[in-house]
Amino acid sequence: MEALAEKLLEWFALPRHGLSTIFVVAFVSATLLPLGSEPAVFGFVTLNPDKFWPAVAVATVGNTLGGIVDYWLGVGAHEAVAKGKSTRYLHWFERLGPKALFFSWLPAVGDPLCAVAGWLKLPFWQCVGWMALGKMLRYILMTAALLWVPDHWWAAVARPFIGN
Repeated sequence: MEALAEKLLEWFALPRHGLSTIFVVAFVSATLLPLGSEPAVFGFVTLNPDKFWPAVAVATVGNTLGGIVDYWLGVGAHEAVAKGKSTRYLHWFERLGPKALFFSWLPAVGDPLCAVAGWLKLPFWQCVGWMALGKMLRYILMTAALLWVPDHWWAAVARPFIGN
């Protein structure tokens, strides 16, 4: 088991595998597993500033595909649980429709939003489009902020939480 863990850590080493690592981490973090992909994107872009846009693109694709898995899990759950029963739609989700998936990037609520969209059988490609847009904007803004905001500013923000 230890050898497997070592092999996985070696495989996920950013400088060596880079964009493939970002893809896998972004994909897994978009499922219902609690994992954040931003540190992997930031770490890679810090080491390879010229690959900002490829990293954002790969993370967006991986994270969107993970959201699609959540969507289809919702469809499957709907089929398994609601066969022959009428499903009561959530009022706000019904009103927003696929646009609600723009918020699929939010921590804690984003992944379940994708599953609920599948459960409600909202239009697949519209959901994917809104999902991808929200996730892409998140990666652009977060990675840019981490790269271009001076380190002393981040240190000042963190000081109350970590002390001197």
